[in-house]
Amino acid sequence: MIITLVGAGEGVAGMGEAVVVELDETVRERLLRTAVSLKAQVRAVLRARIVLAAAEGLSNGAVARELAVSVNTVRKWRGRFAAKGVEGLKDAARAGRPRTYGPLVRVAIVAAATSAPPHPEATWSHRTIAARVAGTVFAAVSASQVGRIRADLDLKPSRGRGWLTRRDTPDFWDRVEDVCDLYLDPPEGAVVLSIDEKTAIAARSRRHPGRPGGPGEPARQEFEYCRHGTASLVAALDVRTGEVLTEIIARNDAVTFGRRPGPGHSRRPGQRLLAYRQTHHEVAGRTPRWTVHWTPPHASWLNQVEPFLSILTRRVLRHGDFSSRDDLIEKLESYVIGRNETAKPYKWTYDGSPLKTA
Repeated sequence: MIITLVGAGEGVAGMGEAVVVELDETVRERLLRTAVSLKAQVRAVLRARIVLAAAEGLSNGAVARELAVSVNTVRKWRGRFAAKGVEGLKDAARAGRPRTYGPLVRVAIVAAATSAPPHPEATWSHRTIAARVAGTVFAAVSASQVGRIRADLDLKPSRGRGWLTRRDTPDFWDRVEDVCDLYLDPPEGAVVLSIDEKTAIAARSRRHPGRPGGPGEPARQEFEYCRHGTASLVAALDVRTGEVLTEIIARNDAVTFGRRPGPGHSRRPGQRLLAYRQTHHEVAGRTPRWTVHWTPPHASWLNQVEPFLSILTRRVLRHGDFSSRDDLIEKLESYVIGRNETAKPYKWTYDGSPLKTA
């Protein structure tokens, strides 16, 4: 992204010439997707359109007339973008009282909302979640506060789709504490890996080419497709660095997970995890000591590698077009290699909030 400030900067001081905004293709495409999105928040769409119009060289007054908003609104978001880029288009953090409830209460709310509701009810309510939390962590929390925390975490227990419900386990809280302690304070000299798999990834190609989107119109993608097989992937995220190691696997079982690589495997980027195990074995003269820490059943929100798999789905798979299984694998591995060049560790907040990059 390239930004040039002219004069005093109308977006900053409110006087002088308007800020001139020049966008690189990556940022422009991101703003265009927001501007034509049918699901994005109205304010996010408006701010994206303001910046896109500014990048076309329009004055603040012209942008205001085109979008039917005030000049001050245009000046504000044009200036915010000039100062902070895309991050400047987000709402600023609002001041307020510190959280009254500790992290254990927030984790308890997540745990309740992702478990089976009490008999005979079919869905959770704020009142029943509050009662469950009080009985779990011995902390009274009001139904209205549950609603505010739930909204902050984007939890919607009243909405449902077909899913596998997290079953209750006696050692649930012990496992939560163990996993979060590993994230917050990894053992000295140890490698902490968050591991999960993504199976049956379909290699599909569209029968007809799609059509790119434009202002006010979403991109079009053909519904019909041809199948070219599937691939399964295991991913290991290094908690300290944020780097992800992947491997395409034939079967998802203990034998596949525990084997060492054979000759020639070092060419594939996902083999570095297994190569590390082999090297460690050769140097130390003994089998490396790995300690497995299991997350609770169906509590994927505790597994740091899950956000990576979600991003991989959105960036590569959801709208991808793959001419063959090999083409699918090549694109998966290329994305991982490129991502690792700028990888950052996740910031684990231990309060049940969504994961954020550091």
